[in-house]
Amino acid sequence: MEQNQRPSSSRSYQVHPAKPVIIDLFNLYLGRSSRQKAEEGPVEPPNKAQKRVTAPNRELPPPNEQFISDFEEIQQRFPEQEQLRAVTESVLISLVVQCSGHSPRAEFLLFALKSLCGVGYINWDTFLPSLLSAVSSAEASLVQGGQAQPTTTSTNISQPGMLPSTNTISISSNFQSNPASPLTSAQGIGSPAQSANEPSSAVTLSPVKLNDSSNFQQSPLKVNSALRDSAIGSLRQLCCKIILTGLRSSLKPVTHAEILHHMLTWLVNWDQRLQVNDDSDITRSWRPEKALTEWLHSCLDVVWLLVEEDKCRVPFYELLRSGLQFIDNIPDDESLFTLIMEIHRRRDMLAMHMQMLDQHLHCPTFGTQRFLPQATPHFGGEAITNLRYSPITYPSVLGEPLHGEDLAACIQKSSLDWDRALRCIRHALRTTPSPDWWKRVLLVAPCYRPQPNVSTPGAVFTCEMICEATIDRIVELLKLTNSGKEVQCWQEWLIFSDIFFFLMKSGCIDFVDFVDKLVSRLIEDDPHILRTNHVTWLLAQIIRVELVMNALNNDSRKVETTRKILSFHREDKTSDPNSPQSILLDFISSCQNLRIWSLNTLNREYFNNEQLQKGKQIDEWWRQVSKGERMLDYMTMDDRSIGMFWVVSYTMTQPACEMVMTWLNSAGKEMLPVSGLQPNERLVVMRETTPLPITLLSGFSINLCLKLAFHMEESLFSGQTSSSFTPPQTLALRQQYKEEQYKKVIPSIAMVETYTRLLLIAPYSLFRSHFSHLTQRNSSTLSKPVATLLLLEILNYRLLPLYRYEGKNKSLMYDVTKIVAALKGKRGDHRVFRLAENLCMNLILSLRDFFSVKKEGKGPMEYTETLNRIAVISLAIIIKTRGIAEAEHLLYLPAMVEQILSSSQHTWSEKTLRYFPPVLRDILMGRTDKRGLAVQAWQQAETTVINQCTQLLSPSADPTYVVTYISHSFPQHRQYLCAGAWILMHGHPENINSANLARVLREILPEEVTANIYTMVDVLLHHIHIELQRGHPVQDLVMKASANLAFFIWTHELLPLDILILALIDRDDDPHALHIARANVEKRRGLISLLDRQELQQKMKLFFSTRSPPEHWLYTGMFKRVDLQKALGNYLSWKDRFPVFFDDVVGRLLPVIPLVVYRLIENDLSDHAERVLVVYKQLLAYHPFRFTFVRDILAYFYGHLPGKLIVRILNVLDIPKIPFSESFPQYVAPSDSSTCPPPDYFASLLLVLVNNVIPSLSSSSKSGSNFDASYHSARSPPNKTPAASQSGPTNASENQKAFYQIQDPGTYTQLVLETAVIELLSLRVSASQIVSSLVQFVVHIQPTLIQSSNGLHGTSNGSCQTSMLPTSPSGGSTDSMNASRSTQPVSGLNTSNFVSRSGYSCQQLSCLLIQACGLLLAQLPQDFHMQLYLEVSRQIKEIWWLNDANRSPRELDSAVNYALLDPIWAAQDNTSTALGNVVGLLHSFFSNLPQEWLEGTHVIIKQLRPMTSIAMLRITLSLLLGAMVDVFGKNAQPSVPAQAAEIIDLIDFLHHVIHYEGQGGPVLPTSKPRPEVLALFGRAMESFRPDVQHLLCHLKTDINSSIYAATHPKLNQNPMS
Repeated sequence: MEQNQRPSSSRSYQVHPAKPVIIDLFNLYLGRSSRQKAEEGPVEPPNKAQKRVTAPNRELPPPNEQFISDFEEIQQRFPEQEQLRAVTESVLISLVVQCSGHSPRAEFLLFALKSLCGVGYINWDTFLPSLLSAVSSAEASLVQGGQAQPTTTSTNISQPGMLPSTNTISISSNFQSNPASPLTSAQGIGSPAQSANEPSSAVTLSPVKLNDSSNFQQSPLKVNSALRDSAIGSLRQLCCKIILTGLRSSLKPVTHAEILHHMLTWLVNWDQRLQVNDDSDITRSWRPEKALTEWLHSCLDVVWLLVEEDKCRVPFYELLRSGLQFIDNIPDDESLFTLIMEIHRRRDMLAMHMQMLDQHLHCPTFGTQRFLPQATPHFGGEAITNLRYSPITYPSVLGEPLHGEDLAACIQKSSLDWDRALRCIRHALRTTPSPDWWKRVLLVAPCYRPQPNVSTPGAVFTCEMICEATIDRIVELLKLTNSGKEVQCWQEWLIFSDIFFFLMKSGCIDFVDFVDKLVSRLIEDDPHILRTNHVTWLLAQIIRVELVMNALNNDSRKVETTRKILSFHREDKTSDPNSPQSILLDFISSCQNLRIWSLNTLNREYFNNEQLQKGKQIDEWWRQVSKGERMLDYMTMDDRSIGMFWVVSYTMTQPACEMVMTWLNSAGKEMLPVSGLQPNERLVVMRETTPLPITLLSGFSINLCLKLAFHMEESLFSGQTSSSFTPPQTLALRQQYKEEQYKKVIPSIAMVETYTRLLLIAPYSLFRSHFSHLTQRNSSTLSKPVATLLLLEILNYRLLPLYRYEGKNKSLMYDVTKIVAALKGKRGDHRVFRLAENLCMNLILSLRDFFSVKKEGKGPMEYTETLNRIAVISLAIIIKTRGIAEAEHLLYLPAMVEQILSSSQHTWSEKTLRYFPPVLRDILMGRTDKRGLAVQAWQQAETTVINQCTQLLSPSADPTYVVTYISHSFPQHRQYLCAGAWILMHGHPENINSANLARVLREILPEEVTANIYTMVDVLLHHIHIELQRGHPVQDLVMKASANLAFFIWTHELLPLDILILALIDRDDDPHALHIARANVEKRRGLISLLDRQELQQKMKLFFSTRSPPEHWLYTGMFKRVDLQKALGNYLSWKDRFPVFFDDVVGRLLPVIPLVVYRLIENDLSDHAERVLVVYKQLLAYHPFRFTFVRDILAYFYGHLPGKLIVRILNVLDIPKIPFSESFPQYVAPSDSSTCPPPDYFASLLLVLVNNVIPSLSSSSKSGSNFDASYHSARSPPNKTPAASQSGPTNASENQKAFYQIQDPGTYTQLVLETAVIELLSLRVSASQIVSSLVQFVVHIQPTLIQSSNGLHGTSNGSCQTSMLPTSPSGGSTDSMNASRSTQPVSGLNTSNFVSRSGYSCQQLSCLLIQACGLLLAQLPQDFHMQLYLEVSRQIKEIWWLNDANRSPRELDSAVNYALLDPIWAAQDNTSTALGNVVGLLHSFFSNLPQEWLEGTHVIIKQLRPMTSIAMLRITLSLLLGAMVDVFGKNAQPSVPAQAAEIIDLIDFLHHVIHYEGQGGPVLPTSKPRPEVLALFGRAMESFRPDVQHLLCHLKTDINSSIYAATHPKLNQNPMS
């Protein structure tokens, strides 16, 4: 078979008949001999031309001028001209590769190419890419060092004295080069992939004669290096000359891109050498300077010709993103250096438009989150959380991502980037952002990595940075402790220890290195700072971490490290020696010694005998407690006992854990009396005790907390195999069964509460995703209904804020959704289904950014009808109040909405839709209104339904018919069961057989009950309209409807209240629905609404009396177990016997009441919304996200809320615990006149953000105070005005709060920021007045601060030198300093001590205040953004020098460049400008704005047009293309005529932003513009002058003129017009 196939295989590669003839022709003119292959057969008799070609013994080649005529004779012999051309190109390429080192032959080849080109016989667009590909292959072969024996054939041309090639080069004439980018990064000389229809080929270049190699016989390595460099240089030199010839013709853009790619590859790798030892003499002696200079200059000639602006073959921008200027070893060549300097110059010009401002204006605040759109595989689930930009990640001058391990490792200590990173980490250590944030930015220490060479591209902080910042935080806390605030700062130590444990356990800190640096910092550099044992206690927290134990056991420096750890012990006592923390610190060294001793007994010699004696005291105390000599009652323990138990938690963790568990079970067990149990059934529960107080738990070692959590989970979830049982009948079996059964008991509420408190006090160390965590421990745990119920209760009523803080609420939502989807198809499991559904409602409404309804983003829906509606409402709130972060989410939104509503019949009313954000409203407006179809469906089924209901629900109905109905009725009829019952009541609910109805509702699917509720509401409203037409009074009809609904909800508790209320408010298109649902209906109608029913009020009173207060973690009493039926009612309790812990039908209303308020406001029923807020204020205190509710509802309805309702909404909050400004209440109090607050109010608001939200500056930039103390001394309590606050230190506890104290919104930083948002949203003045006040303050900020500083010191100090700040950045000119044009301070601002209270200099504070203002404005609704754009436009228009016709373009250009960099330079030399401040404000604003909200920036351009100068053009970068028409349009008449060459920076900028936008983020070498953007530019360029069109000619979709279109896969296949 193989033999049969070989001939055909060889035939597929047979040589074209013309090829030997053409080769012989070239050999003749090159002066080379030609030999025929022996195996080749005879050829045809030669003609006259051939005789001349093959004439023997010719000493000299023919004259070059004769070549073209000889070639034309050959051309006439072969009619297939295209094939002949391809063969000719292939032969030429092989000759170029082989003869490049022979100058005469190379010159002839150039002559031949020019001659053939002159007669149109060279297709440069196929020849040049094939040539470059062959050169790459040849160089790769040469670099590999492969040499083969010479072979002499007509197809492999060789010459005596030349090193032959190893193979024949065969280049396809139709070679297509389609690189991933016109400029792929040049990393090395490589061979491109061969065409699929040709064999691979490689050429070894050897232009050096063999006799020349005799000089290198003693150094073969030197011979190879010399030959290789000479060969590569000669080949590149000849190739560049050929390209220069080809560039005289009109080439396709893709050819230009290919040429530039190879030229840059050669330049970047100009110094690539054969791999030899660095110390080799060969390397030092071989310097091919002449060869390098020749090809390098030719290569540069090609590059300059490509980017020549007259021809614009390739945009100069391609050089800007090529990386050429960053080559490691720049040769000593003036020509290349000139090109690199030009690239740097134009990059710097482009950077002025791209860069964010100084570190003061771009350090993270944790207030907003951005995504990595190009890396997100889908929009929902965990992936999107982990792919966000870390806050310290910011684009560089051209938008490249400055993050990743490689970059972080290159940052040098004490550099600006290092300080920037440390500033971010210090801020995070103080403000405790989500652990999810830390996981995204941290790098594992090199010593702990399983694969040391694997880099982490998404992280930005090295272990050295984390280590230094951690030590800084320790020093900061020590100084605060030494200042006499050890009691107040103990909470801060606890919070820090949680993060420190997390960092150490994650391997982000090298423990041994950390100890070394800590010793150097605390003992050697500053020996007086360490006075207490806080550091020893901190190390004791982590000493059981596996990485730490390994270091103390196995590290080569373990002895030295142990000695250093012990050196941190101090004997100084605190001011309160009897406090629990003082006792812990007194004994902690002994605890540490015992632990180290247990790790290695050889460390005994380093221990202090006194500390060992204290260890005996600990043992003695514990023996007395464990033997009962002292009663360890956790509720009556004195401070010493608490402190000693904390000590025991570090030395005897397991006994301490057992003691806690014993306490929680100390009350014993009992049989819980439950109604409905069979006589022989019993329910075993643990009697209630008091849960451990959080003050006691907070002092436990983290190791004890971990053990307690583990054992509690075992008791809570794994031990509940049976919650009820039937005792065996015989006495013997009873006795045998009794002990085993008592192990399977229902836990006490005290244990559940203690468990949740543990998770809240240490969110970093103890958090676990419960569904995955419990499943990993025991895969069958969640298959037990009782375990699932308990877990859902804990999540719904205790841990929702924790999950959101951890960034895991989306993941939890998907986990719970799976439970809901599984239970939708199970009959009878109503309790667990409704609880899971209610939890899912809370989770959906808790989301603060865009989400997908499915983790995978596709597939069938798992939501219920209720959850579908809630999801749409949540999307509306998120989009309107926080925006859509990324453009990809906008594209995904329509598909997701369609996915949500694919099975839903609901249609939102016009009143609701008018408040929806436009992007969502437009999607929903196109949906068909199916409400009429629902009525039609009822009318069609009414007869059958009424007939079935009559048989089922008549008072004398046969009970056995229930089974028949459930088994044989159709689902489309069962959904009308409640509607039929409602019709049959006739206003008399007693006419209905409630027992049969209850049995059916319990036995059918939970989702069928939901369908019954929605259809019943539709039928109810339809029936009211029919009765109204018959003349019945509306009051009577609504009263009858309310009575009938009371029968379902309260009399027999047949339906869930929360779903019924949602069904009623969703039908707000019918006014009667809200009459039934809302509170305080008009008294003249005598109606009693559903929410005002006495039964619900009684339920609420029971709920408040039996439940703990909203801050359950502070509750010190004993919890009461509520009867299941009283808590949940008949519908939910039914066959269930498992008692409730926190669940209650009233608690199920928590996600519903806010939606009722929303719907009432949408229907212009503000008075009734106010009434609901008053009635349910006490209940809303239990809402897990009430702070978020207040913030969102104020933003959602901004501009539509009366002042009285705003006050009611604010009263939902626990006002004393919210850091409102002291003067804020007077501006929201109801009054007839709305007065805008004075500038002092806004300045103080921004100062609070600077002090509590913006990261504080490093010590090197602080003025007049040390960094460690400035954090606390500079911060005033946020609820104090400047007049009331005094300079100097403040209570640290006012800033640092534990998570459980601020669960919503989660961090104190976020609380302060969102509080400022709430304040501005609540003011009774327009958005324009607020924005104007803020912008005015920013514009005049420097003179205002200088006035403040001068007022404090009497004269201008060193940090604030002058109050005459110019409005023009050209500060040296006389007129710019004219007093009439200088920026004046803000009038009406009380600036007394303003600067001194901040802790910063005037320059620093001005930058920080601008950043704070931009951040604050970005959090506000779009109403404020529109006003900001208008105000900014007005401010820019008032800059006199932008429109000054007397200014030269050069002066204006200089002034604008300065302004764009303001307030960086300006803050340093006190020449800040109004324009610089405005630009800084916009930068800060835009950097925090979601993608969707950036669409409104065109308002600035509209307000500034028409443009009159390039200076104004450079200021307005947003939508620059449209604005350029004003200056460079065909019909534009600017005041100062401008040439296109004057805006090359803007040309580069346009190229860059198109690639940036196409990539959706940082520009990469493979970035491509989006086709639709190129199409937009192509249309817009028609309005430009020809000279501008020429510079932008590549930014369009024409593949014949644009390199971007020609190399774009979509455009290349399907060109866009």
